[in-house]
Amino acid sequence: MTVSSDASAALEGIRVLDFSIMLAGPYCARMLADVGAEVIKIEPPEGDDMRLRAPLRSGHSAYFGQLNAGKRSITLDLKTPEAIAIVHGLVARADVVVENFRPGVMERLGLGEKTLRQINPRLVYCSISGYGQTGPAAARPAYAMMVHAASGFDRTLMRYAGDRDRPAPGAVFVADVLGAIFGFSAIQTALVQRSRTGVGQYIDVALMDCMTNLLVYELQEAQFPVATPRPVYASVKARDGDLLITPITERNFSALCEATGLAVLRSDERFTTLPSRNRNWQAMMDVVEGWTRERSVAECVRALDHAGVPCSAYGDPGDTLTDPHLIERGLFQQVSDGAGQFTGINPPWRMSGTRAELGEHVPAVGEHTQDILDNILEMPPAEQVRVRAAGAFGVVKP
Repeated sequence: MTVSSDASAALEGIRVLDFSIMLAGPYCARMLADVGAEVIKIEPPEGDDMRLRAPLRSGHSAYFGQLNAGKRSITLDLKTPEAIAIVHGLVARADVVVENFRPGVMERLGLGEKTLRQINPRLVYCSISGYGQTGPAAARPAYAMMVHAASGFDRTLMRYAGDRDRPAPGAVFVADVLGAIFGFSAIQTALVQRSRTGVGQYIDVALMDCMTNLLVYELQEAQFPVATPRPVYASVKARDGDLLITPITERNFSALCEATGLAVLRSDERFTTLPSRNRNWQAMMDVVEGWTRERSVAECVRALDHAGVPCSAYGDPGDTLTDPHLIERGLFQQVSDGAGQFTGINPPWRMSGTRAELGEHVPAVGEHTQDILDNILEMPPAEQVRVRAAGAFGVVKP
């Protein structure tokens, strides 16, 4: 898709206060920045802990950078009343708040939703937490992997794997990414409604709810057990590796028969109809594997692609960085921080009339504090001296 030369930033003029840490909240706020919002990251004086997470280059985290590029940074010690007063001043001039602390933390700081929306009734306030703001589990600490376990996601993957009797370990934080996406979507909805009503609202995003929404089929199956399990799409071996082949439709199956020349696929009664193929999916793929084992992965993919059979080789994450298809689509963006440049990943959508791209700069800790005091809060110099001496930006060294 070609973006119009006069494309604008959809959320230009929207100001976001980002109190979040770790992954879900920062990613949500960063996507708002990707489409033009001014996102002010409020960090403790020592900076967000994620700045220390690997991979590090000269002390700068590319992981942090991917989640926070395009934002501005102000450092505040939220344990001081002077810092809270500064936040209240920013809230009066803001449109959105994003936070992902455990329920109750923002209230104890004097930054809860009711307090801030009294200051600014137009404020859209989004909280992202493990189990939500209400319910018996609300106060429980929760990281993504805990939510994966509790939601049924891990046991679902175990069941589909077939050869496991315990859930597999993992380190891809699906719940956090989903929380970010659903939070981003809900904020857009609230901003649209505010344009009609003039009033903001509170958004409660729970990672547990997000993961439950991911199990679309499984939750229905849990209510209405099926006699025949759904097909599980496993790899088949080629001469030099593995590939995935997914002939789901009747047309796909016909194309598979044509590409492989395997007469048994058409003659074996286990494969003659879609329901029977679903019941005997693994047996069918065992037959296909006899064909793939005699060829390289590249040969298999070339023949199957030509016939119109859905298939894919398996890649490593690093392979995507040089994938010509992704490069042509503009998925990657060069981003700079204190250690130089690295390759960041743009948001996964393209819009013909809206710019949507990762910011090119990762802010240093507190990089924009002075500018925010001067140009957003218009704080007089004498007041700046006072709040600085009171420790609003951290302990003042003698």
